[in-house]
Amino acid sequence: MLLTYNYMSGTYNRKYTLPLAVFAFVFLMLSMVQMKMKLPMLILERFIPGAGWFEIGLISFYGAFVSYKMQDPLNVPRWRRITWITFSTFFFLQLILGLSGFEKFLMTGKLHLPIPMMILGGPLYRGQTSVMTFLFLSTIVLSGPAWCSQLCYFGAFDALASRGRTQRGALKNKIAIKSTILLLIIFTIILLRLFNVPVLWATLLAVAFGTGGIGVMIFISRKKGRMIHCIMYCPIGTVVNVFRYANPFRMYIDSNCSLCMKCTSFCKYDALNQQDIKNKKPSFSCTLCGDCLAACRDHSIKYKYLKLSPEASRNLYLFFTISLHAVFLALARI
Repeated sequence: MLLTYNYMSGTYNRKYTLPLAVFAFVFLMLSMVQMKMKLPMLILERFIPGAGWFEIGLISFYGAFVSYKMQDPLNVPRWRRITWITFSTFFFLQLILGLSGFEKFLMTGKLHLPIPMMILGGPLYRGQTSVMTFLFLSTIVLSGPAWCSQLCYFGAFDALASRGRTQRGALKNKIAIKSTILLLIIFTIILLRLFNVPVLWATLLAVAFGTGGIGVMIFISRKKGRMIHCIMYCPIGTVVNVFRYANPFRMYIDSNCSLCMKCTSFCKYDALNQQDIKNKKPSFSCTLCGDCLAACRDHSIKYKYLKLSPEASRNLYLFFTISLHAVFLALARI
């Protein structure tokens, strides 16, 4: 059995099937990397031959532990924040160490700007795809929009900035602003490529865009208590919103909903406004993060995956997302 809800006690009974599945999957994925890649990919393997196997066991246990904790929806907001910040901290710490002369902390030494926009901008400017392109698309295939709530190395800082009281009311002109920024980015990159603008100038424009995103976090996300950078400014967030429907995972609100609106204060993605709740489903900016489940006293907000039960659907989502998070923690470096 997986996670079950006890309606008499109002608590969740956590089982070990999900943690064991996450442990096995992460161990298998990282073992394949350890055995098949000529260049050591795991950081401990680069310092001590054979130590990569210890790291594989450690990361696999970490994934199992996180999945055990997050089976209970009440724990999700806290543990999602902890794990996301942990991943982003490790990512940028390794980058800083690598740039400081400790090259073993860099993946290949071929640097690129660590801002999400480059996942789109880099391939468009160069005219070719990259490993990061396929890695990003794989997350959408496996876990839908979870990139924007647990896997993006930049988004964790927007989550930190938006902590606190969430302003009520839907964001105005959200679709228009998101679409305009995405189209401007694509148009600008195509022009840079057509006119053979030097890499230095293209990089400076990307730096300016990334700096603007940090400003959005500090001054707007912090004020509104919502992740404005991820919702409206980041073009990758918009790409995720569009392609999320290629994945079967959904969330819906069943008929038990009492319209208490408490969940609106838990949603940092502007996906649970009053009209969304009346429509019985979050809006397109939902990232399936699951924070809202901790607020729903009627247990009306549920996951859906094809014909699986809500409980099985949620556990499958946790399996994919936490497994990806653990693998990213081990391998995501520049």
